[in-house]
Amino acid sequence: MPHLILEYSANLDDVLDIQALVHTVHGAALETGVFPKGGCRTRASRREAYEIADGHADNGFVHLTARIGAGRPVEVRQEAGNAIFAALTAALEDVFAAHPIGISFEIVEINPDTSWKKNNLHEAVKARQEESAA
Repeated sequence: MPHLILEYSANLDDVLDIQALVHTVHGAALETGVFPKGGCRTRASRREAYEIADGHADNGFVHLTARIGAGRPVEVRQEAGNAIFAALTAALEDVFAAHPIGISFEIVEINPDTSWKKNNLHEAVKARQEESAA
């Protein structure tokens, strides 16, 4: 974990490089040192149906949700969240300066009793790191 999910209003398409934003957020999460590389997944969803504030067509939004495994102390979650949110808002600085936009971020802990997982990504990442070191 985490699963980082960026949602954004479709009216930002012309001013937002979503792939660059995905890359920035993903990197920021890994740089915290809190999350394992093999567990980090970042994706974006363009939202075409939305209404924001007074309903004006220029209003936009970017919302990031980090779904993480349960058990980390609140201080660790806050520190990681502060770093990720800082990277997100820095990446959106030009958009924020030129457009009415709401930027938000929430960390949600996943209940381990109702979460199932299967992956081999940790092993693949480790093998690539070992190959690079050789």
